Amino acid sequence: MSVLTPQGFQAESRVSRETLDRLTTYAELLTAWNQRINLVGPNTIADLWRRHLLDSAQLLPLLPPETKTLVDLGSGAGLPGLILAILGVPEVHLVESDIRKCAFLREAARVTGTAITIHAQRIDKVPAVAADVITARALAPLPQLLAHGIRFAREGTVWLLLKGKNAAAELTGAQEEWFMEATSGPSRTDPGASILRLEKVRIV
Repeated sequence: MSVLTPQGFQAESRVSRETLDRLTTYAELLTAWNQRINLVGPNTIADLWRRHLLDSAQLLPLLPPETKTLVDLGSGAGLPGLILAILGVPEVHLVESDIRKCAFLREAARVTGTAITIHAQRIDKVPAVAADVITARALAPLPQLLAHGIRFAREGTVWLLLKGKNAAAELTGAQEEWFMEATSGPSRTDPGASILRLEKVRIV
């Protein structure tokens, strides 16, 4: 698989030139900061636009059309939450307890001109924002992730979770304690990964 260029990303995602410029600014900042703090794996920087930006952006068409409030758990470098905010999600809350990563998120929001709310706290300390959508990427196995995030869920909340090769096993394990309506779709960026969409999540 060849390295995805910014132009290739634009062709895949059909973003405007202005949005592509903002994403390019983000990508340049991430590359610079990643030399000092571990935001993403160093070996993924060479294919940053596919591994991180497109991986996040692929969630945009899966959002319910009425989505206003999105809560991104364990945001790290802002993946996928900050990318979705740049792409136009109105109210995005990034939950990240690592102070250095929060410093990066604040600077990334500033240089890209993106309005977001950053919660520099553990998930269980964050005020329970009522989310239309909850997202997470590489944060925790599904049972723990649901336990962390359920406080942000309300009737109608959709969970969109970027998961790796163990997604099916995680889903089976979670269903021992949780009820949910779940569907799984392929990732556009990694043939071994998948996207879990959960609805009506509640403890059994």
